[in-house]
Amino acid sequence: MHKDTAADLAIALAGCVVAVAVSSARMSTDGASYAAVLAMAVVAGASIGMIRRGGAAVIALVGVVLSVLLAVTAYLVPYPANSPQVLLLITLAVLAHRGPWRLWVPVGAAGLAATAVNLAEQAGTARGVWPIVPVLLTGFPMLAGLALRPDLPRDGAARRILLDLLLAGCGVTFMLFDASSWLQEPGTGAAGWLVVAGGATAGLVRRLPGPALALQAALLVLMDVLTPPAADSMQVMPLVTLGVFAMGASWPWTAAAYALTTGVTALNVVNRSWPEVTVSRVAALLVMVAAPIAIGRYAAARRSAAQMRAAMAEEARRLSEARLRADRLAERERIARDVHDIVAHHVGAMVLRASAARYAEASGPVGEALSDIRATGHQALQDLRGLLDVLRDPGTLGHLPVADPGDVVADVVMDAVERMNAAGLSVELRMDSGVERTPLVARASAARIVQEGLTNVLKHAGPGASASVGLSVSGGALRVEVLSAPGPGGHADDALTALPSSGRGVAGMRERAQALGGDLFSGPDDSGGWRLAATLPLPAGRSREEPREGGRLAPHHEGEA
Repeated sequence: MHKDTAADLAIALAGCVVAVAVSSARMSTDGASYAAVLAMAVVAGASIGMIRRGGAAVIALVGVVLSVLLAVTAYLVPYPANSPQVLLLITLAVLAHRGPWRLWVPVGAAGLAATAVNLAEQAGTARGVWPIVPVLLTGFPMLAGLALRPDLPRDGAARRILLDLLLAGCGVTFMLFDASSWLQEPGTGAAGWLVVAGGATAGLVRRLPGPALALQAALLVLMDVLTPPAADSMQVMPLVTLGVFAMGASWPWTAAAYALTTGVTALNVVNRSWPEVTVSRVAALLVMVAAPIAIGRYAAARRSAAQMRAAMAEEARRLSEARLRADRLAERERIARDVHDIVAHHVGAMVLRASAARYAEASGPVGEALSDIRATGHQALQDLRGLLDVLRDPGTLGHLPVADPGDVVADVVMDAVERMNAAGLSVELRMDSGVERTPLVARASAARIVQEGLTNVLKHAGPGASASVGLSVSGGALRVEVLSAPGPGGHADDALTALPSSGRGVAGMRERAQALGGDLFSGPDDSGGWRLAATLPLPAGRSREEPREGGRLAPHHEGEA
């Protein structure tokens, strides 16, 4: 048996045991009533086994079944049906915790109605405030379930309101329980509602302890005049509120609250509980009222210490992050210095030598090559200068001049084609019109793959080689293809093979393609040349970018570059 199924069966069995045990003390000796109550207990207990793994709809169904059982059984037996009542409260709490409001609101209303029917026979207890008892009985579990919902923000307004309502309910329940002995007497209806009002002030204690204490003091004085037994039940509320108030108030305000609480407490106890005022009784009164202040101040000190420890831990974390950032910046500075000393020196020397040779009246292809070397070197130095600025201070990245991204992609493709043509490689560019509407990230990756592919053709295909570049959109993907045919020599000459190579060109292109979920192939084709093909998937259902006016790619749909 699966362990989850075994757990569900165990919960159902436990529910049956609880239901039968709760009902057994009141089971009638009449056979029909005994069988009805026993059957009700078994059905109610078994249904509880469905709420652990069941969805919100299943839990709601269990709540409806238990509500019906509760209401029906209330008419079959001469006492409250306690077993489905207990299980119904559990079900309502779970439903409020896990289900949507469209389910727990109507099921909660059904549970409230069934509870009211079930407790109607007990209206003699707190008869004047009897309507509030079913609300408290069913509202408590549901409020607890709502307050523990994982989808509520931890410090959100909804969770805070739910906690305040729970505190108010706790206060009302405590007051009714403490006053239950005298609320059964005739003529105590108005006093019962005063008790409910006094208990409800507990909902203000957490966020408004000062106003709550003033309101409780006024109610205590009013109860002492109108219904003295209610004042005895109310006495503990100001003491609790005073402790909470002392946690956050200054000493002068705490002293004022202490004086107020001591005064109303003395009005309540003197001449009734204490017919004679003695020194010991006065001392006991002062100590009794001071005890909540001591507890509140101690709790505030513990809370302040915990907050200080948390602040120190946060400061230590920030210092650690700042130290790590400083180490990274120092490493970036070292790398920037090394790059400047090594790369910039050699590139600068190359530019100077090319410039000197160019101004030495070099002409023809040699002059064009020198001019290209000079321009490329200048561009490399500018790019290197920007890279070094970013390495030294990453914050400067946001202040660097940025060109239009689409123009950058166009520049990469066209500059690569033009440079290859200038170097003696015949390149043909074919591009579908749909390429311009693909996402920028796909176009940028395709441009870099074209650039690297043509560089490899120039390095390895040999003199007089030709290449063709194709960019197209088909099958939901941007396809890049670079085909090269060997030159007359069939291999690269010594000058070209001497070009430095990192051996990471194809691997880098493949990583670009795989980063977008695509793939890349590089290898010989049937004609004796070399084929580089990349497939870059395009997001399904995503709108494509519109063609840009003035973009450099727009006029070059097909033909020799």
